[in-house]
Amino acid sequence: MKRSNHRSHTRHARLAMLPAALLIALSAAAQEAPKTCPTADDPDAPCPAQAAGASGSEDGATALDRIEVRGVRASMMGALELKQGSMQIVDAIVAEDIGKFPDNNLVEALQRVTGVQTTDRGGGEVSTVSIRGLNDVTTTINGRNIFTASGRSVALADIPASLLASVDVFKTRSADLIETGIAGVIDIHTHRPFDFDGSRVAVAVRGIYQEQAGKVDPNVSALFSNVWDTGGGRFGALANLSYAETNYRDQSVTAGAMVPFFTDDAPAGFVPYQRIPTSIDGQEVWQPGLVAGLPFAPGSTVPVRGEQYEYLLSRDAIFASDFTGKRERPAGNVSLQWAPNERSEYVFEAFYNGYRNESFNSLLFSFVDWWGALGPNAADNIELYPGTNIMKSRQGIGAPYNFTSGDLTTGKTDSYLYALGGTWEVGDRLTLKSEIAYQDSEFTSDFFAMRADRVTHEVWVDFNSGGGKPAFGFVDNPATPGVDESNPADPAQWAMAQLYDNANYAKGDAATFTFDGDFAAGWGILDTIDFGLRYDDRSSSEGQRVGPDNACDRALPDCSLTANPGLLSTNSGFFDGRSNVPGSWVVPNGHYIRSNADFYRELYGRPTGDQLVLTENFNVNETSTAFYVQGDFATEIGGGTFDGQVGLRYVDVDTDMRFGDGSASASASKLLPSVMLRYGFTDNLMARLAYGETLRRPGFAQLNPNIIYVEDVTNIGYGTATGGNPDLAPTESKNYDLSLEWYFSPGSAIYGTLFRREIEGMVTDFRRRVTYQNYDYILTQPDNASNGELEGLELGVVYFPESLPGVLDGFGVQASYTALDSSQDVPVTNSAGEVVDTLTSSMFGISDSSYSVVLAYERNRFSARASYVWRDDFLHHYEAALFANPLGVYFNAESSLDLQLSYDAAENWTVTFDATNLTNELYQSYYQYPSTHNFGTGLYSRTFALGFRYRF
Repeated sequence: MKRSNHRSHTRHARLAMLPAALLIALSAAAQEAPKTCPTADDPDAPCPAQAAGASGSEDGATALDRIEVRGVRASMMGALELKQGSMQIVDAIVAEDIGKFPDNNLVEALQRVTGVQTTDRGGGEVSTVSIRGLNDVTTTINGRNIFTASGRSVALADIPASLLASVDVFKTRSADLIETGIAGVIDIHTHRPFDFDGSRVAVAVRGIYQEQAGKVDPNVSALFSNVWDTGGGRFGALANLSYAETNYRDQSVTAGAMVPFFTDDAPAGFVPYQRIPTSIDGQEVWQPGLVAGLPFAPGSTVPVRGEQYEYLLSRDAIFASDFTGKRERPAGNVSLQWAPNERSEYVFEAFYNGYRNESFNSLLFSFVDWWGALGPNAADNIELYPGTNIMKSRQGIGAPYNFTSGDLTTGKTDSYLYALGGTWEVGDRLTLKSEIAYQDSEFTSDFFAMRADRVTHEVWVDFNSGGGKPAFGFVDNPATPGVDESNPADPAQWAMAQLYDNANYAKGDAATFTFDGDFAAGWGILDTIDFGLRYDDRSSSEGQRVGPDNACDRALPDCSLTANPGLLSTNSGFFDGRSNVPGSWVVPNGHYIRSNADFYRELYGRPTGDQLVLTENFNVNETSTAFYVQGDFATEIGGGTFDGQVGLRYVDVDTDMRFGDGSASASASKLLPSVMLRYGFTDNLMARLAYGETLRRPGFAQLNPNIIYVEDVTNIGYGTATGGNPDLAPTESKNYDLSLEWYFSPGSAIYGTLFRREIEGMVTDFRRRVTYQNYDYILTQPDNASNGELEGLELGVVYFPESLPGVLDGFGVQASYTALDSSQDVPVTNSAGEVVDTLTSSMFGISDSSYSVVLAYERNRFSARASYVWRDDFLHHYEAALFANPLGVYFNAESSLDLQLSYDAAENWTVTFDATNLTNELYQSYYQYPSTHNFGTGLYSRTFALGFRYRF
């Protein structure tokens, strides 16, 4: 068994020993050498004094933005300088050049930051970022909280890397930072005109080849900036534009959920190897949605009419997905700065990012649970995993029901952010800053799909043909010589089936006012006092349209799949021969159906034209008011420097909700303390100790109590239903961090951090069976019913050896390792929704360990970097509650090998070459037990990119 409900004492011991070893090693190696903070222009430049009051959220970032870093080594040096100078525990990535972030997108660039993991690869990219395993991340641009549509977070992949100067990952929280985001804060910095002296132009063009899609995509950006000294002071203007296009192809094969079947000894009224219903004669036989799944020891039984009957476990289906699409991301940033004198400065900024996506999913699905046509020797066609009651493979499944589906989805996002602010020095000791910002974001999507179906001759399946890869195929019927049933690409074997026509929208907007002050107190050890307020008025709404479940009259000529050749779509070359699966099949063409939407709506008896109305699901207005005060101090103790920061942040939130004909209101307030202590043993060796409290507010959609019922689409016998809970409270976390950092030479360091998160009131889903309009559903609703703990260790090193001989001079390494241990208490409910037990399991998204290694080389005009990232397997999500499979879906260990090359062909010209996923990894998942409960296997694209940058 891969997972255990008991925490590992061995891992606790290992984590406890590591900090002591780290302290001894670093203390022994520390040397009394002048501390240096190298820049691109001066590798021996001294660090700015670490005066108490250096703000982790502002000062370090501002200083960094004014340095134009170029090249791999300069980028790493800039990130280390920010880490060393910050009051908080921060890791960062810095652009290697204007318009040159180190990867195809921001999310991929973040995966090399210590303690950061990425997941959810698909559509030609990785989309989800977690910090120390938690994905509740607050994202800001230049300190301003941003979001996408109705959500609380931003789709990070929608922010083009080419617009960015640097990204800071805050793992501890000072009182002046926004209180949300238990995982941490990602602060994105864009360029401003005062970052440069005079005019600056940079243009970058890249062609990115997506191997599976077989296409080359453009990625272009341009920056124009200038600064003028006028009679009214210094004025600067900057415009930065970006456009990225991606054609993608993702291919996957998935074994369905695990459900019980009778053996050859079936009770009266049933036949051998028949699928077992959840209830018989009104009595429950087995409960769907079990967290740990049904037992799979040989001889396991279920009760039927007062007697125990053995069962076998097998999958209900097998399916393959060929997912293709095209995505576009336009974006732009405008920044205007005006400094009328040396004591004041004004900034106006506008930021836009867009998202356009059209995806087509060609799906081939076959049930493998039919018991009515197994032939005379059914037992001979079943192979079990040794020592279990689980079927590994099945042969001779006669007359299975198949369907294909051509699913077309389009999505569009437009997000705008405007901000106007100023900074004023009032006297010699007080600096004030204020800003008003407004943002608006809207996402719209629609889904148009048609199924084709058939009952074919026979299917065979091996749920794990090797390495967790499923295999399956269809068998030709020798009695029909004119038809080859083994060929699912033959359109004559398929008939038109269901039509799906849905649409959604999600909107969000916010107006935010901030006022901050910094007072240079100079009172003894108290150096500065910071204070401020933040008022945010946020609205969020969602709506949808779901088409009725009407069928097509197959007696009509237009209800024939082959009546119009434009209605057919056939793929080819599926899965590159990585498993024995069909390489081609035919589906209804979603693109063609969309182009003739009203014709098919009318054919299926659906609404058309003005009758297509979206209904609002919920509308939420949330106002939050926060006040903070923090003080920075510094002194000397025991021959070393001792400084720190103590702060309080108070936040009050009022929420008004409207959903359908109902409404609700909620209020919450919290006082959040924060403490950061630093001790410098020498100029090069420092320790930090931090404590802080943070919040996670429930998602707006989670507050909606309306229940949405979705009827059974897989013939399981019951549907699914979901609803929210307007009484959800914020999740709270107490956060502890202890770090030690040694900056042992210019641009080189080794550091480690121990951390712990104690999280209360995590939102978890309750499931129960309900009856609605005479039909059974499994209803899922959230509640603050779980608590959890997360602790771990981060280690990192950046090292560029000095004076290596010959061509070796210029080599360097950047590496990091993260070990995590997590637990959460999850309530276990019966089919009535009553809590009957508590299960302790890992938190979602937590890998026990992860690491990254970057080998860098920079010499003269040439630079190169090879990076490898790896993370252990982890619990990703819970499966739909319809089935007996273990609900937990785990992702297998994931890795990626990437390469970047850069050559300065001339003073202002640079040629680049980049490649990702060089080892062409398969991405796999399983249901809790990897050796017997494999789930999906995905094949994603390698990319190769050639680019040119011009700057002057």
